[in-house]
Amino acid sequence: MKILVIDDHGIVREGVRRLLGTIPGSEVVEAGTAQQGLSKLRSESPDIIVLDINLNGSSGLELLQRLKNENKTTRIVMFTMYSEAGYVSRALRGGASGYVSKSAPADELITAVKRVAAGQRYVDREAANELVFSASNEEDPLQKLSNREMEILRLLGEGKSLLEIANTFGIAYKTVANSCSRLKEKLGLERTTDLIRFSLQNRQA
Repeated sequence: MKILVIDDHGIVREGVRRLLGTIPGSEVVEAGTAQQGLSKLRSESPDIIVLDINLNGSSGLELLQRLKNENKTTRIVMFTMYSEAGYVSRALRGGASGYVSKSAPADELITAVKRVAAGQRYVDREAANELVFSASNEEDPLQKLSNREMEILRLLGEGKSLLEIANTFGIAYKTVANSCSRLKEKLGLERTTDLIRFSLQNRQA
């Protein structure tokens, strides 16, 4: 079983590579950027991809879509620090077969990879709890947002300026400003400071 780990932190990739390397018959390869991940998908044809949501210069949710478009049979496990229901449900709808928080015990990632490799789906306990509690809220405003809007909202909550967000994604400042305007309209907010507060309150930061 060949596993591709896509994460922009070298220390994380090394740790995950060592961990998943303990699975009998596994071979683990790495990628540090979205472009490297796409290239490795084409050259290595992995059976499983372990993908972070928060990639420098790219959205892991958008990369998920690109990976599935390239190869619909490759199974993907999201491995990220975000366990909020908005991210979990969006990833699963986008084609991910598994979702594991980086705060989960190490053996949970091994379990997720094994189950997904066997054709099953797997969501860790913390993420599953978030989904259960979110299910009772039929009017979750986050479901209105695109993947890019979700990422912009998260970065606002991290204290990033519009220019910093533009540089992160390699897009124009005006594009980010327009996205913020759409965010405010969709969420019924008036100011950028309201977006930041909303992000923090909804644990999207």
